Amino acid sequence: MSVLVVGRFAPSPTGPLHFGSLVAAVGSYCLARQAGGRWLLRMEDLDTPRVVAGAADTMLRTLERLGFVWDGPVVYQSQRQDAYAAALEQLQHDGLIFPCACSRKEILASAPHPGEEGPVYPGTCRNGLPPGRVPRAQRLRVPAEEITFIDGIFGSCRQHLAEAVGDFVLKRADGPFAYQLAVVVDDAAAGVNQVVRGADLLASTARQIYLLRCLNLTPPAYWHLPLALDGAGKKISKRQGNKPASTQRDAEMLHAVLTFLGQEPPVSMRRVPAPELLAWGVASFSVKQVSPLARRVVVL
Repeated sequence: MSVLVVGRFAPSPTGPLHFGSLVAAVGSYCLARQAGGRWLLRMEDLDTPRVVAGAADTMLRTLERLGFVWDGPVVYQSQRQDAYAAALEQLQHDGLIFPCACSRKEILASAPHPGEEGPVYPGTCRNGLPPGRVPRAQRLRVPAEEITFIDGIFGSCRQHLAEAVGDFVLKRADGPFAYQLAVVVDDAAAGVNQVVRGADLLASTARQIYLLRCLNLTPPAYWHLPLALDGAGKKISKRQGNKPASTQRDAEMLHAVLTFLGQEPPVSMRRVPAPELLAWGVASFSVKQVSPLARRVVVL
């Protein structure tokens, strides 16, 4: 019996859609729809100081204009605090998390050699808070073992969590739930079994797989798409002020995204309505043609 594919696109509403975020949208949409699956949309708006008023609605209008059709209502992480709290409570009940009093400055001082994503937590509070200290965060204990998985683009991947990141934060005392916890809980609740996203999140995957294991949940299959870089070799992001998608250049933008993903759409399709070009992408998309290498693009 075949399993229904459930994919998703989960942007942060911190500005309009740009080339880099459209790469993830197109890749996830084409792979889910080509398999006859569902495609969900989630707004990752937990980091409220960075959320731009009206950005989510602008994103939705842009996606509709480009021909994207999603299944079910749009999910907003800001409305799912109870689900994250329940997951944290479960982990606490199972003895898998611990309170930590360390500041980032203290961690940097005790772990001067950075791991894959910054300083590796040295385990200072693993066996109890130092005298007179109050907790600043809740951390998940990680095992001294490698987490391995097969990525649909990058192939065999592995990460030794204790050496690469150490025990990681799931919630800060005065802040929102961490991305790692929220994304795992949301994907599991929605039945997502196909995660297609940018390669900048590849280093987070082992943490998420381990967290899923701790919550007795099944990991999805992963595909990490190549990163689109600007002229300076930096990841294209909203913060860099790159031009958003616009009505006048919808088809050109989609054509450039599909080309970036190695799909070789006909040049003549740069002038067709964007939904028609997206439909071509769904019918023609081939993972074998997607290179894992990040590369520079000219933002239209």
